[in-house]
Amino acid sequence: MDSPAERGHCLFTTAIGTCGIAWGPAGIVAVQLPDAGHEATRQRLLRNAGEELAAAEPPLPVQAAIAGVQALMAGERRDLLEVALDMDRVSDFHQRVYHFARRIPPGQTRTYGEVAQALGDPQLARAVGQAMGSNPFAPIVPCHRVMAAGGKPGGFSARGGAVTKLRMLGIEGALEPDLFGPDGG
Repeated sequence: MDSPAERGHCLFTTAIGTCGIAWGPAGIVAVQLPDAGHEATRQRLLRNAGEELAAAEPPLPVQAAIAGVQALMAGERRDLLEVALDMDRVSDFHQRVYHFARRIPPGQTRTYGEVAQALGDPQLARAVGQAMGSNPFAPIVPCHRVMAAGGKPGGFSARGGAVTKLRMLGIEGALEPDLFGPDGG
């Protein structure tokens, strides 16, 4: 088996499907929630990573990040704050939004307006929504925990859109079970 690479990407399974993760020397550069298939997930991951990264065996910190995402998607209350993210390609404002979102505990939500208020300007709610929509680190940056006003899900850029967002919140116990209907789906 090859030794872990300093840069690379891999796919991994979770309770919600196959996800992807890309890394570099400074940490995780992108995470991808499931797409239409393995290759679609890989292609979207590499677009979000901003560079062509070879498939590789992940180093120990990336293996730990993968295990954390798998645990979160299986219903464990994980905040994943220990995962180092490489945000060199992320604007200062988006970094501030992501920093705040990472501190929303599993099983809880905030609105775009609440995040904007916490960042010092309630007029930034739409910009917060845009930052969440372009989040390259979901679910390590848990954009699924940020909702529109009035408890509405708002947008979600992962495959399945708001349905996937609500499913992830349901796994975390942030929603009442009857929101999914009698069959849980």
